[in-house]
Amino acid sequence: MGRVSKEQMERNRDNIIKASAELFRERGLDGVSVNDVMTTVGLTHGGFYGQFSSKDELEALACQRAFDDVSDAFSLSGITTFNGLLDSYLSVEHRDNAGHGCTVTALASDVQRKPLEKPVRQTYIDGLKKMATQLAAIQKNDPDCEPSDIHLVQLATMTGALILSRATMGDEFSERFLNAVREHLKKMS
Repeated sequence: MGRVSKEQMERNRDNIIKASAELFRERGLDGVSVNDVMTTVGLTHGGFYGQFSSKDELEALACQRAFDDVSDAFSLSGITTFNGLLDSYLSVEHRDNAGHGCTVTALASDVQRKPLEKPVRQTYIDGLKKMATQLAAIQKNDPDCEPSDIHLVQLATMTGALILSRATMGDEFSERFLNAVREHLKKMS
């Protein structure tokens, strides 16, 4: 069997990070093994350590990729108002698609349980800060503005509603969380 080219190794690495970003959002950081990731991308478990030093490294890279993917999707969505953002973010469709949805809500419980020195924690914090800045920017029409305390309250309220809605799926409360918070934040803006 021949050696894998440098280009193929780079594609494999990117595929592993991409698949991990989705799997981690769907099942959590501790709900996905290295073997799960490698099976998803059609590679052997042994190939993992040729690409990454540890699962910790992959968690941080996948977390960054997840934040980047969500940010890119938001940029391409055409949403230009806070109300439009609320309609999209606090929707049943978003609730039901954790693997392609908000990284903050999908990984919050897992990240808070990680030791402070784990690289995924700083990656998560950086992504959260960027998300807060984007939330402020859509309201102030200034991409470089700093988020105020009001923006942090909005972000915490939105993410909390999505977490609770996902946790109560199958019960009437699930959609009520989405609808109540969406309408309340619209009235407050």
